[in-house]
Amino acid sequence: MATKETMTIDERYKYLRMMQERYWAADRSGRSTLLDEMEEMTELHRNSLKRLIRGDVKRKKRRKQRGRSYGPEVDDAIRVISESMDNICAERLRPRLVWLAKHLAMHGEMVVTERLLSQLEKISVSTVRRIQQRIRQDQPRLKHRKPTQRRSYQQIPTRRLAWDLKEPGHFEVDLVHHCGESSAGQYVCTLQMIDVATGWSERAAVLGRSYLVMEDAFSRILERLPFQVRELHPDNGGEFLNDLLIRFWGNAFPDAELSRSRAYQKNDNRFVEQKNSSLVRNYLGNERFDTIGHTNALNDFYEGMWVYYNLFQPVMRLNEKEVLPTIDGIHKVKRHFDDASTPMDRLLATNTLDTKQIATLKALRRETNPRTLLKGLYAKRDSLFDLPLALPGQSQDVRQTLKTNTSRKEKPKLSPRKELVAQ
Repeated sequence: MATKETMTIDERYKYLRMMQERYWAADRSGRSTLLDEMEEMTELHRNSLKRLIRGDVKRKKRRKQRGRSYGPEVDDAIRVISESMDNICAERLRPRLVWLAKHLAMHGEMVVTERLLSQLEKISVSTVRRIQQRIRQDQPRLKHRKPTQRRSYQQIPTRRLAWDLKEPGHFEVDLVHHCGESSAGQYVCTLQMIDVATGWSERAAVLGRSYLVMEDAFSRILERLPFQVRELHPDNGGEFLNDLLIRFWGNAFPDAELSRSRAYQKNDNRFVEQKNSSLVRNYLGNERFDTIGHTNALNDFYEGMWVYYNLFQPVMRLNEKEVLPTIDGIHKVKRHFDDASTPMDRLLATNTLDTKQIATLKALRRETNPRTLLKGLYAKRDSLFDLPLALPGQSQDVRQTLKTNTSRKEKPKLSPRKELVAQ
């Protein structure tokens, strides 16, 4: 790390203009001394200093502007790739441009040439960012809503998961409430789990926060999770920390460790809190969902999100923290991130999956068109807002209403036990 500060170009010209008057006023010996001083301060060659100090010390404008290095075919390619990746930042998009171009070309979304692939391989992050600014679509997302915290559970140890975990299976867990402006009655919640090491994310929708629906949500996630759960780290909500759910965790995850966040320390669950914003609130906003129809439609939506974000969306992970001293004595932390990579690729790099699981995930990604999948996700998201809300008083008696007005044949995706759980 450099300890000596250097002048910028504008600062050099300003310094030389201040020294010019002293230079002409000095004798031959004094001018030589001033040149020595200026050479040390500006780190310029002595002959360059003589040429500048004896002329007009002004920064010249560039006579010839450099032309564009990348043509419209690169803009079109980045437009398709960026839209397919839901307009993520250039830092996450740049390392995967070549692979995504080939993958989308295989699904007929774009045409690639050797020249285009060569340009996408050498293009810089700054250029990708500038191209994205030109082609970015005006699609404002809904506002965020802060999650809530409730009571603590004293028997569970409190701690904060380390950011540099290498082994997959350490999950931060949280619940996102879709109650709208009022928390009265029964409404839908989203259970979300984020793996710290790989960024792997899982979501499930539940109606209410009872033990039965929470158990059903964890069972749904466990059925599709390709690797072992080693630790569960929820916040202090009573929907997580109760005797019934802890007993279920002991049976479903016998080798998993249980920990919780410190009271009033929301940043202890920083990974899942960030994904609550980017993967739940940015899609669903603060709208209210309070029926079985909303729950089933939201779980169908999350099935597509599971494939899209774990197999295609690259994420950056913190690689190093560097402590930089400042003038006032307050240390500043500079964070260094690794190259963006998908949660699936990060999981494969840990060598924790067997051959069959690896082949299944690779086949699923090879056969999936991310552009078509994303369009389908937004269509399902939009149809979710068109479903009617529960009538006044209906959410308080939803179990009896379902018993009298619905049959098991109308919900073939739910088993008899899960149908009772969803109530």
